[in-house]
Amino acid sequence: MLLSINPQHPEPRKVQRAIEIVRNGGVIAYPTDTVYGLGCDLHNKQAIERLYQIKGMDKKQRLAFVCQDLSNIAKYAVVDNTTYRILKHHTPGPYTWVLPATRDVPRFVMKKQKTVGIRVPDHPVAVALVEELGHPIISTTACEPDEDPIADPWTIDATFPGLDLVLEADVCGIVPTTVVDLSDGDVTILREGAGPIDDLV
Repeated sequence: MLLSINPQHPEPRKVQRAIEIVRNGGVIAYPTDTVYGLGCDLHNKQAIERLYQIKGMDKKQRLAFVCQDLSNIAKYAVVDNTTYRILKHHTPGPYTWVLPATRDVPRFVMKKQKTVGIRVPDHPVAVALVEELGHPIISTTACEPDEDPIADPWTIDATFPGLDLVLEADVCGIVPTTVVDLSDGDVTILREGAGPIDDLV
């Protein structure tokens, strides 16, 4: 189901409708500052299993936590002073940060590494969704396995019929986030993407 939403000033009732679906175990597609994401409630195990199934993802692949802001990150990831300075300079923005997980991370999303991928997108719709939900949306790029991200909501709706809602907010990009591992105190670029790395390394 497609629902048109204003990308710069998302209508509160449409945000509420989307989050009602998420709270009830639904999986939605929504825009970010890089690519469209597929997401669901971080605390709903069945919804996360549906997310993997809808995308056709291997369960060994990691999902990212989409957070509202920097203060939201500290609940789910250990942030020391050096990491905080890096995050403060680069969030919100087109990065996913791999950080040590806290005990607030649900066990069923934790992998052996005991780390989490954290994302604070610079997009009004994504931020409004997380704010309304009250905790992170767990998310993955809207793409088929080993394919490029899908830029437009109409193709996403046709490609993933299992989705409960697609928020239509114009066309997004096709370059995903830059993934940066800060979990061991060093800066390691795991994937170069939309976020510049010049001042990170």
